[in-house]
Amino acid sequence: MSTKPVLYSYFRSSCSWRVRFALAIKGIDYETKPVHLMKDEQHSDWFRAINPMKQVPVLIIDGQTLAQSTSILEYLEETRPNRPLLPDRSDPVLRATVRRICQDIVSGIQPFQNISVLSEVAADRNQAQKCIAVGFEALERTLSVTSGKFCVGNEITMADLCLAPQVFNANR
Repeated sequence: MSTKPVLYSYFRSSCSWRVRFALAIKGIDYETKPVHLMKDEQHSDWFRAINPMKQVPVLIIDGQTLAQSTSILEYLEETRPNRPLLPDRSDPVLRATVRRICQDIVSGIQPFQNISVLSEVAADRNQAQKCIAVGFEALERTLSVTSGKFCVGNEITMADLCLAPQVFNANR
């Protein structure tokens, strides 16, 4: 008998949203264990024992403890290929395009919306907003070439799972 996966998550964490979206799309039932970032629970001894980086999400699945949202998405894609979040393996260029868009978002936009980053640059939130805007402008140029109904063509991909929470956070 397999154990239900456990997701350590914060409800407003865009990184956690990505994983929750993937779990839902793939039809994976899981248990949520909240880690309240605004109460600094990520810095607690109990959570540091789970993830020394002190970040959510963390997914415990198949006897493995996985961290970093895009790594978790890749693992789910490798081990649960139903309802794929990457284009077919026969198109490595399209697969690379999805991964590039993911990285553009998680490396070029999301850090400026991250609680730990924002707390460090609190005096200059205008600069963070400018960086977010520049990132979205570049992303829009990319999507003008790659998009159909979704970020890359007409099927939902990991890129869409990365984009949706960032748009929400940018509008907060």
